[in-house]
Amino acid sequence: MTGIDVQRFGAISGLAVTALAGATLIGGCVDQANGGGAGSRDQITAVGSSTVYPFTTMIAEQLVANDPDAKAPVIESTGTGAGMKLFCAGIGAGHPDIEDASRRMKASEYKDCAANGAGQILEIQVGIDGIAFAEAKNGPKMQLTPTDLYKALAASPGGRPNTARVWRDVNPALPPVPIQVYGPPATSGTRDALAELILTKGCEASDPAAKPLAKSDPDAHKALCTRVREDGMYVDAGENDNLIVQKLQSNPNAIGVFGYSYLEENKNDVNGVAISGVQPTYATIADNRYPGSRPLYIYVKKAHLSAIPGLRTFLKLYAANWSATGPLVKRGLIAAPPAVQARSAAIIANETILDPAVLS
Repeated sequence: MTGIDVQRFGAISGLAVTALAGATLIGGCVDQANGGGAGSRDQITAVGSSTVYPFTTMIAEQLVANDPDAKAPVIESTGTGAGMKLFCAGIGAGHPDIEDASRRMKASEYKDCAANGAGQILEIQVGIDGIAFAEAKNGPKMQLTPTDLYKALAASPGGRPNTARVWRDVNPALPPVPIQVYGPPATSGTRDALAELILTKGCEASDPAAKPLAKSDPDAHKALCTRVREDGMYVDAGENDNLIVQKLQSNPNAIGVFGYSYLEENKNDVNGVAISGVQPTYATIADNRYPGSRPLYIYVKKAHLSAIPGLRTFLKLYAANWSATGPLVKRGLIAAPPAVQARSAAIIANETILDPAVLS
């Protein structure tokens, strides 16, 4: 887990890893967030997705640059799932204001939030991202499909233990190079999206019995389609996507999995891997041609909007920067369609609460 205390006038000035739950945070504002405990604080705190992390960090930098008196926000890259647990643990100064998420909140997570008094939440889609597959510049120039990836990465493709060792084992058209995929951990929203957008598609395309199983026995469907092998072919590289880029450079035959923004940021060092003949690019992800396209969100506690100085301004800065010509796109975000941008801006302006009925 990495954290950064963003205090920048042109440069990031410090590294801070903060234990948010139960920590006593510095004061300056009365804790109006329903008396949630841990005293009071005068800085914004965010946890969650490593994919959304650089975008929230950029907004934090702008907040401080625009107001020298603003306390630098603390932004932590914990992974979406781990961040949801921190975010939903309660309201008050001891709990995060914002959850960065590379997938939509689950109904079960919302129930945890509501049970802990944090049920009034704003759901704001900030843009789009793609689950990018990448290889080193001197890699084998792979061309893969969801079925290839499922047969290579699933623990039990077709209900049988996975014995594939080289890519040719899953598809005779692929090279005989060892299967080695560096990707996100189980707590990551990117891992969830990999399971939903790629592995499940490959599973259902290769096994006619898989799709009906999703309704008749969801747990069996999950085990068949999305449980990832643990024999060393898939390597959990943690929440540090830059580490995956480094591993690809030291192992040219390997494949890496991370958010598109990291591919864009490191395009001089790695190449995107085409999935079903489609390269991961801004255009292919924006128009949903690339199989790994997904929405990106931030979740914000309404009770904290009045309690935490600068939180409303922070959200307005996000809306001011997420257009197709805005600074967030230059950092690697893919702009959402205009209608989605307008809906998200309205949620911020009206402080519209998430209806849990839309979650699954």
